[in-house]
Amino acid sequence: MTAVVVVGAQWGDEGKGKVVDIFTEHADMVVRYGGGPNAGHTLVVGNEKIIVRLIPSGILREKTRCVLAQGMAIDPASLVVELDGLIQRGVVRDVGSLLVSDRAHAILPYHVLVDGLREQRPDALGTTKRGVGPCYEDKAARRGITLGALRDLGRAEKLVERALEYWRPTIAALGGQPPSAADVVGKLRELAPRIVPLLADTAKLVERAVHDGKKVLFEGAQGTLLDIDHGTYPFVTSSHATAGGACTGTGVGPSRIDFVVGLAKAYCTRVGGGPFPTELVDAVGDGLRKRGDEYGSVTGRPRRTGWLDLPALRYAVRVNGIDGLALTKLDVLTGLDEIGVCVAYRTPRGTTEDFPIDELEVATPVYETVPGWTEDIGGARKLSDLPAATRKYIERIERDASCRAIIVSVGSRRDQTIAVRDPFDP
Repeated sequence: MTAVVVVGAQWGDEGKGKVVDIFTEHADMVVRYGGGPNAGHTLVVGNEKIIVRLIPSGILREKTRCVLAQGMAIDPASLVVELDGLIQRGVVRDVGSLLVSDRAHAILPYHVLVDGLREQRPDALGTTKRGVGPCYEDKAARRGITLGALRDLGRAEKLVERALEYWRPTIAALGGQPPSAADVVGKLRELAPRIVPLLADTAKLVERAVHDGKKVLFEGAQGTLLDIDHGTYPFVTSSHATAGGACTGTGVGPSRIDFVVGLAKAYCTRVGGGPFPTELVDAVGDGLRKRGDEYGSVTGRPRRTGWLDLPALRYAVRVNGIDGLALTKLDVLTGLDEIGVCVAYRTPRGTTEDFPIDELEVATPVYETVPGWTEDIGGARKLSDLPAATRKYIERIERDASCRAIIVSVGSRRDQTIAVRDPFDP
């Protein structure tokens, strides 16, 4: 196996940071293919917690090359701040291991301004206010500015002015004051010397790595149910969060992908607005949030928590072509006498085992309960170490999702992992 995609199978926050970090032990290159600083990956190495938002988790591995591909929306200021933070902590010693696509689109101050102003409205979507959505709007409207424009700031200023002609009326209507093109480019002039040396035609480099048989890990952001095409629209992100985004976001053809890993928590969480049928607004949900430390790594907002949704997981397996599941945060369920599982939905059209993605506001989950466990599972390193009830829960998920678990996380640390299969191993 050469090219492996890691994708979230729920509403994001499934624990991609830890799993990608584990897989990169065997990877020559890690490629982030979508999203922007609205994503956050939390890594726990030893007793140290490290949060990355733009830079792939593979940056922790000295011999792994990391790529920010053209499908991303990148805030130049955030990139420099994050990179400097990793350098100061001694995590990154050689910035030459990081490559940034010159075709990735730049998140600029007016994107962040618009995002924040929109979130003050009653119909706010609950974004992270990082400017990602407005940046992708500019990209789709063909007025976006790529990072390659930092090589010619005179041309960049003309492009910024053209974009601001569109945004000024919107910003004014929202009650804000737009920046000038000169101010925007002035900030870019300070950042360009740091970013331009990192720029490259990453599509060519990634394709060459795959062609040469290098082990390439494609790292997704957010999750399937937030995908712009396949998620719970309009409460979705602005990019392609499914496995297909690995191709469109990097320039690597679909025939090159060998294996897709889908990440799913042993329960469900969601941040921001939008339907969440299995949400628990009670003491059980509060307990899951506390034990699972369910707070956004980017925003700090408390995540909504709920039982595992098997129809939604089957849906994610289908639209991503998931070959193996990475089941995370299984330890958070420890101590529950019973665990609820959504197995179907009642809809106006009848009961269905499919995920009624366009009827979630009127659909009612059908639950079954399975026995819980009280034993501490943090020390388990193989499936046979787990209590019988825990193993049965995993088997139930595998059966109903029609997909085997290849990795099971039983704690936040890197070593608290049961590795069933290496996705790079045929």
